[in-house]
Amino acid sequence: MQRIIEPLEMMGSQITSHAGHAPLRIAGKPQLTAIDYELLTASAQVKSCILLAGLKANGRTVVIENEITRDHTERMLRWFDVALETGKPEREPENACFAAVTGPAKLSARDVPVPGDISSAAFFIAAAALLPESSLEIANVGLNPTRVAFLDQLQRMGFAISATNQSERSNEPVGNLQVGGRRPERQDGGGQLRIDGRVIPQLIDELPLLAVVGSQVEGGLEIRDAKELRVKESDRIAATLAGLRAMECEVEEFPDGLRVAGPTQLRGAQINPHGDHRIAMSFAIAGLMAKGETEIADAECVAVSFPEFFELLNSVIR
Repeated sequence: MQRIIEPLEMMGSQITSHAGHAPLRIAGKPQLTAIDYELLTASAQVKSCILLAGLKANGRTVVIENEITRDHTERMLRWFDVALETGKPEREPENACFAAVTGPAKLSARDVPVPGDISSAAFFIAAAALLPESSLEIANVGLNPTRVAFLDQLQRMGFAISATNQSERSNEPVGNLQVGGRRPERQDGGGQLRIDGRVIPQLIDELPLLAVVGSQVEGGLEIRDAKELRVKESDRIAATLAGLRAMECEVEEFPDGLRVAGPTQLRGAQINPHGDHRIAMSFAIAGLMAKGETEIADAECVAVSFPEFFELLNSVIR
């Protein structure tokens, strides 16, 4: 939690922790101090933390990021009539950007329709795309431009996915997603696919699932610039590698990512998700592609984000 503690303490908060880890003890303060803060690691969560604190700070709080991250908080603050600024700072790198709020800020009450989470829908999208002759429609999914990189990558791999009935009724665009299971038809001439660079922050939650999908496409998949995966609920690079190797897929590890061979006939295996909900759900989808039985230990960990995941999965698999 140190990357959240640091900017909040700069704003005047008093926080005690266990060497930068939870549990945290936070002492409230009537007035915080506005700061300019540059994110060393792209993180929408840290950006949001500072902006929300900035609502109660005295002055203009600015968050600068070198890679574009998810903008749900900026959209939500504008929906509540906060005068939020966004733009490009007058410096390199080329894709740097900033968000700023001036406090103390006053918010207006709003009704908030919450669209379906595309990070949760991603597992069902992948399953329908990979299983031949599948047909699946998922309604009312959030289609925020900073969140649809997962769909872009699947389409790049040649899978059939389309969005219909799109609208923007409040602060977030929504629509229906239609997915059909058929043989991928790549338009780039084949070869190994690579995901890296500025798109990584917009894909960070879906990367383990994309590694699973990559094991099923011609040429496989390489993921780089994703060292952030090392410090999620688990070391997701290590956990993904271990699971794919257990299922007899050839994989190579890098400090900031991995390379997956494909297409591979996965074999059923015992999977340890290390208490990580996204690893457990990713390998549940891998298990659908595998020959033989796959057993996921501590599968209850999916309840962190998706308690009904297995029940819903069973309901759509025939």
